[in-house]
Amino acid sequence: MLLGAHMSIAGGVFNAFAQGEEFGCTTIQIFTKSSNQWRAKELTGEEVEKYHSEQKRTGINPVIAHDSYLINLGSPDNALIKKSREAFLVEMQRCETLKIPYLVTHPGSHLGKGEEWGIERIAQSLDWLHKKAEGFQVKIALETTAGQGTNLGYRFEQIASMIEQTSEPERLAVCLDTCHIFAAGYDITSEKAYQQTISEFDRIIGLKRLSVIHFNDSKRELGSRVDRHSHIGEGNIGEEPFGFFMRDKRFEKIPKLLETPKGDDGEMDRINLGKLRELAEK
Repeated sequence: MLLGAHMSIAGGVFNAFAQGEEFGCTTIQIFTKSSNQWRAKELTGEEVEKYHSEQKRTGINPVIAHDSYLINLGSPDNALIKKSREAFLVEMQRCETLKIPYLVTHPGSHLGKGEEWGIERIAQSLDWLHKKAEGFQVKIALETTAGQGTNLGYRFEQIASMIEQTSEPERLAVCLDTCHIFAAGYDITSEKAYQQTISEFDRIIGLKRLSVIHFNDSKRELGSRVDRHSHIGEGNIGEEPFGFFMRDKRFEKIPKLLETPKGDDGEMDRINLGKLRELAEK
């Protein structure tokens, strides 16, 4: 069962494995650098070696990376789009060094230029990155969003359009976030609604592209377009729908990752992961 949570890299990227091990994770998500800074401190040979040895020791695999929240691959500002693309390329290089298969990103925001314009801009950014990262194994995983503000990726059609407009669509994957799709208006609260939403995803994007699932309950109601994560079973999605995902045979080999508030010493990770394991057995 590929189940885990986002883990801190404080003190070095390799430290994430010991934390994941403590909570019984079989997969984890990390930032490869500080998420709220543009600059990235170079990975030393020693750090990379320690990362690989810790991964081997714990058996936690795969590791998924998430990019910095400062990056906007859909920005209309020329200086910011340049900065965003270059920063994202550095993150791809770090993933390649660490042998991380997927780098998850919120696709981008059009900041008032319109959705069609923003989708095209994001596709251009993806093409720029693929050209610069020729031969890289890491795939960019576009994350479904809640659609807050001018964020794109809140409709499955938008993600599909971004992929279709790129020159190398085979190098792209998708990350589905439960809180985000619910806030965007996709119902998953009953077995029937869940199956309908997953069928829609398959029809528009294709389940073969689904490579990562983020497990977050939603503080806000269905279709609110507000991105606020809540603990499993404590939000508007409720506990039961997470069982639909956990027991869905199609998703057995897909990493399922918590991005919920951690509480003291990660105690909420322990509680949330425990709930998900119980739901898998029901």
